[in-house]
Amino acid sequence: MIDTKHKTDHFKGVGVLNPSDLIGKEYGSIFTVNTKEFYLLKPTLMDKFKALKRKAQIIIPKDAANIILHCDITPGKTILEAGVGSGGLTTILASMIQPDGMVISYDLRSDFINHAQKNIDNAKLHDFVTIKEKDVTKAIDETNLHAIILDIPNPWDAVKHAWNALETGGTLCTYSPLISQVENTIKTMKQYSFIDIKTFETLYREMIVKEQGTRPSFDMLGHTGYLTFARKVTSELL
Repeated sequence: MIDTKHKTDHFKGVGVLNPSDLIGKEYGSIFTVNTKEFYLLKPTLMDKFKALKRKAQIIIPKDAANIILHCDITPGKTILEAGVGSGGLTTILASMIQPDGMVISYDLRSDFINHAQKNIDNAKLHDFVTIKEKDVTKAIDETNLHAIILDIPNPWDAVKHAWNALETGGTLCTYSPLISQVENTIKTMKQYSFIDIKTFETLYREMIVKEQGTRPSFDMLGHTGYLTFARKVTSELL
């Protein structure tokens, strides 16, 4: 049996800490580890995201933020994503649609599903996520979905099923590392009643502000993937 009262964790570059020592302390209070001071604050969504244990590549915040905006991810919506990976985007989506929405995730690999489920459980978001071991390019069970996000190598093979599963006005989003994937996807989208088809690349660079002056960070986050968005309609122009 593990003695959690005296269990300590080693944090690289910080030192050794017994997390149970923080129980009962007020948010905003200061505690020390070795000679370093830290503030005790309630975990943010970014904190939860950074705490994810990674097994597969994940959609990072700069791209996830665009997905939330362009797909209109708000409380109460039902969203489907395919390619759960480590559950990074799943965690963000589930945080957005609670308390009465649902994220449905498809993935082909049971090891990814099991790993993602642990991350989702650790983030205390399991009530808002349903994961299925299923191939989105073969079929989508659900209908009247508000948005569908595809993080798979061949999103064009799922476009038809996405169109059938989306509600009128719903958004299809694809995340693709290669522009050739984008071209194939858009070509297929144009075979169905999708409008407002747009592709974006998001670049992210922090500004370092010091007394001596301000400069861009040398650690710029450049290309990660292309985001393509399209909305479903059910008729041609009147």
